[in-house]
Amino acid sequence: MTDHRTRTRRTMVERDAELAIVEEALDQLTGPGPDAGGALLAFSGPAGLGKTTLLAELRRRAHARSCTVLAARGGEQEQSQPFHVARQLIQPQLAGHSEQELRAALGSWYSIVGPALGLCAPEQGAPPDPQGLRDGLDWVLTHLVVKRAPVTLVLDDAHWADPESLSWLAAFAPRAEHLPLLLVVAYRPDELPAHADAFRTLPGRAGQRPLPLAPLTPAAVAALVREALGDHADDAFCQEAWAVTTGNPFEAVELTAKVRGRGLRPVEENAAQLADLAAAQRGSGLVARLERLGPSTVRFAWACAVLGTAIPQDIAARVAALGSEEAAGATTRLRDARILSAAGSTSDQEGETGLEFVHPLIATAIYRAIPDALRVSLHGKAAAAVVDAGLGSSAAARHLLETHPENDPWVVRTLREAAAENLRAGAPDAARRQLARALREPPDFDERAAVLYELGCASLLTEPANTVNHLRAALAEPFDDPALRQGIVIRLAQVLAHSDRLAEASESLAREIAQTPDVRARLRLQSEQFMWDAFNAAETDSPARSRRLTRLADRLAGRDLTERYVIALRAWDACLRGEPVDVVLHHAARVLERPFSWAHEDRGFEVPVLAAMVHMYADRPGRAEELFEEGTAEFERQGWRGAHLSFAYSLRAYIRYRRGRLVEAEELARSGLRLAERVGRRTPVHWYAIAILLTTLLARGRVDEAWELAQEHEFGAPFPAAVVFPDSQTVYAELLLARGEVQAAVAELEAVDRRLTPRGIQNPAWCPWQLHLARAVALDDPQRARALAADAVRRARAFGAPSAIGQALRVAAEVAAPQDRTELLREAVTLLSASPAGYELARALAALGYGLRDADLLTAAVVTARECGADWLVEAATETLTGLGGALPPAPPRADWVTEEEIRAADLAVRTEKEPEPASPDWVLSAACRKLGTDRSGLRAALEAFARSST
Repeated sequence: MTDHRTRTRRTMVERDAELAIVEEALDQLTGPGPDAGGALLAFSGPAGLGKTTLLAELRRRAHARSCTVLAARGGEQEQSQPFHVARQLIQPQLAGHSEQELRAALGSWYSIVGPALGLCAPEQGAPPDPQGLRDGLDWVLTHLVVKRAPVTLVLDDAHWADPESLSWLAAFAPRAEHLPLLLVVAYRPDELPAHADAFRTLPGRAGQRPLPLAPLTPAAVAALVREALGDHADDAFCQEAWAVTTGNPFEAVELTAKVRGRGLRPVEENAAQLADLAAAQRGSGLVARLERLGPSTVRFAWACAVLGTAIPQDIAARVAALGSEEAAGATTRLRDARILSAAGSTSDQEGETGLEFVHPLIATAIYRAIPDALRVSLHGKAAAAVVDAGLGSSAAARHLLETHPENDPWVVRTLREAAAENLRAGAPDAARRQLARALREPPDFDERAAVLYELGCASLLTEPANTVNHLRAALAEPFDDPALRQGIVIRLAQVLAHSDRLAEASESLAREIAQTPDVRARLRLQSEQFMWDAFNAAETDSPARSRRLTRLADRLAGRDLTERYVIALRAWDACLRGEPVDVVLHHAARVLERPFSWAHEDRGFEVPVLAAMVHMYADRPGRAEELFEEGTAEFERQGWRGAHLSFAYSLRAYIRYRRGRLVEAEELARSGLRLAERVGRRTPVHWYAIAILLTTLLARGRVDEAWELAQEHEFGAPFPAAVVFPDSQTVYAELLLARGEVQAAVAELEAVDRRLTPRGIQNPAWCPWQLHLARAVALDDPQRARALAADAVRRARAFGAPSAIGQALRVAAEVAAPQDRTELLREAVTLLSASPAGYELARALAALGYGLRDADLLTAAVVTARECGADWLVEAATETLTGLGGALPPAPPRADWVTEEEIRAADLAVRTEKEPEPASPDWVLSAACRKLGTDRSGLRAALEAFARSST
């Protein structure tokens, strides 16, 4: 320990500025007052400039201030081992906990982050997505920091950290300033990977500068020499020591040790020998010095270089083919030669943490000196040794990646096991590398298709184009496993669909359906084809597909998940085509008689989403929200926090919009957009998020903000090939219309007509393009406008949802002859007052109030619009109301709180089943419908759901 402290002091010369910054950061971390808080520090410099020594001193000072220290180090040989760094940081803090204690500490994150951190085995089922896993790691680290504050997190050799850990920490780093956390990283700038660029830039944004370490000056090297060798070292000797080490602190310290070991006097006449001594510390000189220690020691050093960091001596002995006594002797010789040290630089830690090289430069030089063929062989031996030691297939996989293919079934099996483990743990990139290597082994003839399939599954999120190639190659293999073949085809269709190639997805399924003899297997494939056809905006034979779907669904009883998927697709198709709402809800009820998982391992989430959404269009948004809450919770439990959660937030926002709860809708839509941005722009989830947020902003009257958002996110042509709801092109046209760009809006809406009408999509509740087009052409062609509106009213009545009919009637009144408007608006108000559509009701009330100059109607419009958050409508209706001498109504109480009076009114409506009178809407019952999220016909079920939620 004394030697270690002396060496630390010697190598800390000319680091006063860096230590002052460290001290300042620790003062800020541990000090009292409002200025206390965390920070991010990044030290950079080439190898040997003292980064590790500086971090060791930082850790010592943090310990002295009673900080919790989390430490990790990247390893050149461990870069392919996912979460290697994350485990070093977090595992020690949770060591010794029982499973029950870990579950209590990690809560719902246990099964998501536990496998990645090596705390538990992956569970069966769909794995978390990478974003969900990063969110879980964020939670765990944040929880540790808050619980054990103040905390110093130190990552050395960040350039060698595994990609999974490094990308997570780089994304987490900005949070350090808002937590009692000092996050410190050290790296070689020329070797830092692109996905960790945040470490280059974040310190500048955090008010600090990146801290590059400079080589030592001649004076500093002279001080090191005289401290180690004595004050009598002359100037010429010290100057030569600086010249041959180029001011590198590590090389300078090692050089003085060599001089002392040789017994050289530090005088000018011996200065010429320094160049040879310095060369012996690196490259071929180091190798020659190692070879002089004997063959067994060389083999042991090579084995250690292959194994990396924290090297178990017994495993190194096996790889080197040495006995335990020989290994112990080799360890002693390598330590005496300053090649190996125990981890932590103290021998009493060796049994716990294993062996380490004195410096990564030495490890790299020895590893690169191993003859190529022998190095490959040693990696193969290491793989077998770590498996036999019980460290698992994942630990072996990083070694197998370095071996040459030899047609070894054990290698293929081990790599597949490691890939499956990493995929379930949330590391698909690592799994992809391992499976690609397994494919090159190669696998047995009858195993190749399975490996290609697994490779396609692993690359699904990151390399969709390669996934398609892998899966098509798998199908081309001659194998006799119907279940595997079906899985490959379904996965291929999925990746094609998610790549906006829906027609190809359908075609691939159609080809397989034609040659699948098993009835149940064929039905499963048909369900997938029906689903992707439903999402294909350019489908050419939609009416025929609808007829086939109707015939099939109507004879299914919903016995299994596949049959229920088909029935759910039938409900969705009926909704789009505008079949009566009772038909839509009947099929949806058949699907939901039993629990309907949104996160099934072998299914997408699309069909459960459609089964929920039909309730919104059918004026049961309360039921839709109930289903979305269940699905969102399931996504979160599963660790699906990327595209899945974005879809959930965005579509829940759309439901709130349809209910007229615009403030909540905007909040949810913005949350969905933030998640969608992490997935990528112009992806399906991004189209949904932008379309819903734009629709909400327009309803709130913020047209300019909506336009800026659309421009920022390039919302416009070309529109996606996949069906999006609300329809993207229609939303864009509505935005153009709100900006006064009427002709441009007309062109877009006519294009929507040409796209949807041939497909038989006629329901204005799903896409009100006719209503927007009627408003757009009303000034120039009033007859066309009235015809469009009348047809929309007819279609809405055929569907039967009060909100859809009411909206169509309101627009019909807007474009109608003056003498016809009042009757249309009265009916619209009556229908909308018994629906959950608060925003549409407010608009209809305002329109009728304007026409009749009726202060009571305008008062009701102001109250309803204010509840909705429709600011523009509140302002317009208030201006007219005050112009009529009416009083501005007081602000209502909490809008979504169902009062006892409203419950009684709803209960009475259920018991009497009395239809509302056109001239006298029941405003109490109207409020109940909006707050319960249903129209009048759904009150019974809504009251039952409300009663369950209230107990």
